[in-house]
Amino acid sequence: MSEEKDLGVMEESYREIVSALGEDVEREGLIDTPIRAAKAMRFLTQGYRQNLEELINGAVFTSDTDEMVIVQNIEMYSLCEHHMLPFIGKCHVAYIPQGRVLGLSKIARIVDYFARRLQIQEVLTKQVANCVNEAIDAQGVGVVVEARHMCMMMRGVEKQNSTMKTSCMLGNFRAQVSTREEFLRLIT
Repeated sequence: MSEEKDLGVMEESYREIVSALGEDVEREGLIDTPIRAAKAMRFLTQGYRQNLEELINGAVFTSDTDEMVIVQNIEMYSLCEHHMLPFIGKCHVAYIPQGRVLGLSKIARIVDYFARRLQIQEVLTKQVANCVNEAIDAQGVGVVVEARHMCMMMRGVEKQNSTMKTSCMLGNFRAQVSTREEFLRLIT
């Protein structure tokens, strides 16, 4: 489907949802809501339409460093696949290079690439770790995601102060307790 056709389908679906809620979709404040909601959803799920190779764009560089590299507090926004409500938080990514490093902004772009989809946090964490590892064949990769889930805050149990933390440790981060502990200590 073309982007224009996709937007049309989503716009009509949002029009039906707003009407099913009991609202008048012709009311002044709601006339453009279906198309705005469709465009917003398209933006929030742009990870489906991006190309990972183009996103990394050759930003893998030779380096003789073999010390831990950490990019901390990367803001991320995603949508839970169960209720299509946002989960919002931060991602911490660390790796130990093995002859190659990844451009700094590319790590944040990788987080966004996977976050901008319908999914669960556990999968997002693993996807980011695997992608960084595959991009540079690191000695090890560690990823921690901390997020607040609107599906738990706005509905259901309505717990406002709950935070979910997930981690994925690969290579040295999994095999060596001291490496994992150093990473976790540095991001705290």
